Amino acid sequence: MQKHNFSAGPCILPKEVMKKASEAVVELEESGLSLIEISHRSDAFVEIMETARSLALELLGLTGKGYKALFLQGGASMQFLMVAYNLLESKAGYLNTGTWSLKAIKEAKLYGEVLEVASSQEQNFNHIPKNYVVPQGLDYLHVTSNNTIFGTQLKSFPKVDCPLVCDMSSDIFSRQLDFSKFDLIYAGAQKNMGPAGATLVVVKEDILGKVSRQVPSMLNYQTHISKDSMFNTPPVFAVYVSMLTLQWLKDFGGIAAIEEINTKKANLIYSEIDLNPVFSGFAAKEDRSVMNATFTITDDTLKDLFDAKCMEAGINGIKGHRSVGGYRASMYNALSLDSVGVLVDIMSDLERKG
Repeated sequence: MQKHNFSAGPCILPKEVMKKASEAVVELEESGLSLIEISHRSDAFVEIMETARSLALELLGLTGKGYKALFLQGGASMQFLMVAYNLLESKAGYLNTGTWSLKAIKEAKLYGEVLEVASSQEQNFNHIPKNYVVPQGLDYLHVTSNNTIFGTQLKSFPKVDCPLVCDMSSDIFSRQLDFSKFDLIYAGAQKNMGPAGATLVVVKEDILGKVSRQVPSMLNYQTHISKDSMFNTPPVFAVYVSMLTLQWLKDFGGIAAIEEINTKKANLIYSEIDLNPVFSGFAAKEDRSVMNATFTITDDTLKDLFDAKCMEAGINGIKGHRSVGGYRASMYNALSLDSVGVLVDIMSDLERKG
């Protein structure tokens, strides 16, 4: 049976990427060796790393603009710490839009004053704060572009007079933005790039080296830049799959092409949520995520039937996060429009049954 994978992450990857990656685990391009047993210093893997880093900058439109791309370990959670360690001298601002913002704020408080410039926590993060003022004199402003748990997404970004840092773990490479507005972007690979184990960091070099504290080598962005993201043994498999996925995206037509498909997927499911009285959306309409649609069933007597129909159709991973409940359909780049159509057909049929 075909599976329709709506998991929030680790999540769906392109089938052709999975096939090539699986072949490389057995043997990398007729080398006689497996991808996961070759030296990370070998010419073959150095080329893989360089290609992955180059593709990341190319797709974001940042090639030749003073940015470096790194593939690091520790997940986005490590970046909560590294951002502050490298950039926070006295005071930083954070936009609090969900669980991951809260975790980033907690880590940053270890290194300096943290100002919460705005928050939607009192409404359980069901919207993005509006009309807030970013104070001057910050070392940086940190925002989270998309919130997987609550299904909200920033549609615009504040203009600031300080470095702008963005956690794009769940929507990087999914929509067109002027990425040069950001001074540091980080994203765990396990949404739109590859398997868990690698984290992409794209950083403008001229914002680094300005804090007075001594930064440990492993946590210092400048260390990893100087070693071309090879300071220690990198997550070889995760980097390779990320490279394949970025190449797949480039061949598909880049971010502009995938954004068109992503918009169609989001419009399809949100239209059903709005028109079908059996379902109710969680996030404010103007802030709805294109990547993660969160919703609940208004008639609990239909829940078991809906769950059974989803299972029968091969739909996987739509259970909502425990802090929100209900359902969450994650529609990352590799998820097809047809898969969203299968889910929407079940939702529509449930209305008739109700």
